[in-house]
Amino acid sequence: MKQQMIGQAGKGMTQGTDAQTGLPASVPANGTCLRSRGRRQHGASQVKAIVALLVIGVALGGWILRMDKGRSVKAGDDDGNASTKSAAVAPGAAPHAPRVDLEEDQVKAAGIAVEAAGPTRIASSVQFPGEVLLNDDRTVHVVPRVAGIAETVLVSTGQQVRRGQLLAIFSSQLISEQRSNLQTAEKRLEHAQSVYEREKRLWEQKITAEQDYLQAQHAVQEATIDLENAKQKLSALGVSGAGKSLNRFELRAPYDGLVVERSLSTGEAVKEDTPIFTIADLGTVWAEAAIPAKDLPLIHVGDKVRIRATAFDAQTTGTVAFLGALVGEQTRMAKARILVDNPKGTWRPGLFVNVEVKANDVDVPVAVRSDALQTLGTQQVIFVRDARGFVAHPITPGRSDGTHIEIAHGLPAGTPYAAHNSYVIKSELAKQATEDGY
Repeated sequence: MKQQMIGQAGKGMTQGTDAQTGLPASVPANGTCLRSRGRRQHGASQVKAIVALLVIGVALGGWILRMDKGRSVKAGDDDGNASTKSAAVAPGAAPHAPRVDLEEDQVKAAGIAVEAAGPTRIASSVQFPGEVLLNDDRTVHVVPRVAGIAETVLVSTGQQVRRGQLLAIFSSQLISEQRSNLQTAEKRLEHAQSVYEREKRLWEQKITAEQDYLQAQHAVQEATIDLENAKQKLSALGVSGAGKSLNRFELRAPYDGLVVERSLSTGEAVKEDTPIFTIADLGTVWAEAAIPAKDLPLIHVGDKVRIRATAFDAQTTGTVAFLGALVGEQTRMAKARILVDNPKGTWRPGLFVNVEVKANDVDVPVAVRSDALQTLGTQQVIFVRDARGFVAHPITPGRSDGTHIEIAHGLPAGTPYAAHNSYVIKSELAKQATEDGY
């Protein structure tokens, strides 16, 4: 029974074989359906995955675009705020310019005076380098006038002397001879006068001839001339006729002054033209400067000019006493000599100075106080006042008269700035730099 059932089943299955595939009919139908359905399901899944990826990509792209746009807008807002803030700092100031924040009471306590930059009149001037020299009109090179030997030297270099003060004592053979001649002339005159008096009485009494009387008179005249000649010779040597010793003479100061040079020692033999002392009256000195040819019209004899020391802070005024009539062939400059009063001895010969000559007055549109100008590194700045304190504002300076300085570029008129004690602000900046580790 069982075998028949199996045989029938096998037979049935054989009868259901597909003609194209060779497979049983029941099997091909079910297998093809399943494979087709699987392929369709797999393709649909791939499409869904691709669509999902596209949707996600589009979404991400849109999100990125929105984020970039947000950043741009924010950056634009920040730039606008930065521009507004920088504009609020000071006109034309850099956004990160050095600044010092000070309250109003701190400004007053520091003595910082605030003024507004504006137009002013500047007395422009031209400076020429110069040097202080001895006043040759008040300087003497003392010479002995006669050859001799120094027995005593009584003054030293740097010593102040008075007119007529004894400088040195010399012994000289020439002086001895001149004094001897003077004494001889004095004796000859005495004898001639005695003879003349006797001949005059005899002639008046009609005892001697008039010729003898005239000869005696002529002898007196000759003796008088000889005596005057002997005196003049000694006077020309600066020596008096009287003296305990004929060969000794005293050398004295010609006027008040300072012994700036001495080249004499005790026992030294000197010639009559040897400079042994240089005495200068430093109450007045010369300041000598070379003036270029193009600037000669600015200076005239009698003009008042300002003298400034280069080695220290000192200034004075002087009068142009001399202006060279010739221009140097090589230098193309003329020499100017300024007479300077020197009662305290401040202006020492050899000191370098600047001779400041007034040019003309000019009106400038923007100027500040000279004390307001400060230097940060290599840049000259003005500290501009704002609501928070002071900002370092770079400028280009122009002409100056010592009180005001022209602002050629970098600062508009009306800008408030630290006019006095601006160095306090500079000190605060240096302090901040130190604290920040710079």
